[in-house]
Amino acid sequence: MSLNSPLFLFDSSHWGRLEISGADRLRFLHNQTTNTFQLRQPGEGCETLFVTSTARTVDLATAYIQTDRVSLLLSPQRYQYLFTWLDRYIFPADQVVLTDKTAETCCFRLMGPQAAEVLLSLGVENLPEVEHSHCPATIATLPVLIAKGCGLSHPGFTLMAAQSDREALQEALLQSQPQVLQPEDWENLRIRDGRPAADAELTEDYNPLEAGLWQTLCFDKGCYIGQETIARLNTYKGVKQRLWGIEFAPSSTSDLPPLGPLLNEAGEKVGQLTSLSPTDPLFGLGYLRTKAGGIGTPVRIENHTGTIVPVPFVRHED
Repeated sequence: MSLNSPLFLFDSSHWGRLEISGADRLRFLHNQTTNTFQLRQPGEGCETLFVTSTARTVDLATAYIQTDRVSLLLSPQRYQYLFTWLDRYIFPADQVVLTDKTAETCCFRLMGPQAAEVLLSLGVENLPEVEHSHCPATIATLPVLIAKGCGLSHPGFTLMAAQSDREALQEALLQSQPQVLQPEDWENLRIRDGRPAADAELTEDYNPLEAGLWQTLCFDKGCYIGQETIARLNTYKGVKQRLWGIEFAPSSTSDLPPLGPLLNEAGEKVGQLTSLSPTDPLFGLGYLRTKAGGIGTPVRIENHTGTIVPVPFVRHED
């Protein structure tokens, strides 16, 4: 599966959507995640990370700041855990209300070079232009929140609406005959794009700098969960491994390599394969120790050989 086609539609309604309201909502998120929120204005958005007190990654979230609330788009396997996590940090004096909106809303990703043209043809008058910015719109008389960005580095938009409007919204979007992505298609695309996922690249084995998620980090804001460790890693250049793509060579066997240790040509462990796209040719995501090399480094796992390559979604700084 590639994005050579002009239009794709992915129903991501199974992803989590939490809502944070109340007068202290921005301060609360500012203190709980890695990005800055205090001065954000309605209509803006950003990616941010939830990390542990030792800066180990939990989930990559997208936040949409609205007039009286902040909507968080979270990984499907993490939102219930993070609801409990966030609720634990709301104290009696906090003016913060946390609501799980997943069952009440739906979410679609419209992706590809024709995405903007299609939305305009459906009567949307103004599209957000800055990544993660958003605005209300109407599609087929349905109220929709449209955000710039599709969760990958490809052009596209995220659309959220009431769950009761899900079928009607999907029907309107299907009029342009997009190729409909299944969850396994999205998984293949996100691996080739390099977006780290919870339980794979985002676990307690890795930190945000290793994952290459610099766009989620603010180094000059006040204290937040994991801040001391992240600041120390950045100051003292303590990144010991980095997330890369792995382009596998054609193999004479149809067996897929297992997720597990990556070896160098001498048979020494130099990293970890964390995700694999089984499409031809095989492509994986994995962490490589910084001392073992970088782009162009040969690696192998069992009888499969590969080469370390960059991926669009992440970036690494020296």
